Amino acid sequence: MEAIAKLRNYPTSPRKMRLLADAIRGLNVEKAVGMLEHHPQHSATPLRKLVLSAVSNWKQKNEGGDVSGLVVKTIFVDGARTIKRMLPAPQGRAYKIRKRSNHVTVIVDALESKN
Repeated sequence: MEAIAKLRNYPTSPRKMRLLADAIRGLNVEKAVGMLEHHPQHSATPLRKLVLSAVSNWKQKNEGGDVSGLVVKTIFVDGARTIKRMLPAPQGRAYKIRKRSNHVTVIVDALESKN
């Protein structure tokens, strides 16, 4: 039985977060958490917490289940709200600044054994 965890309105661009999501998609949960723990990108910390939250949700659903066989089944990043700001520019003009944010959804599930 799979478990879901969501991170909403995290203030970094979806493109930067997708790079991390692509790196851990399909990995074993322990390996993914270890990789995110030592990753230099600043958005690795909330993503690591999100994966741990999904594992905790899976434990709640499956009491007595073995966590060692869990994998990151699905992870996807969607765009969220964009805060728009104006920056002064030369000769009375203005530049638009778009501060993007994203939503991340993680689904973990036990690896099915092939018998």
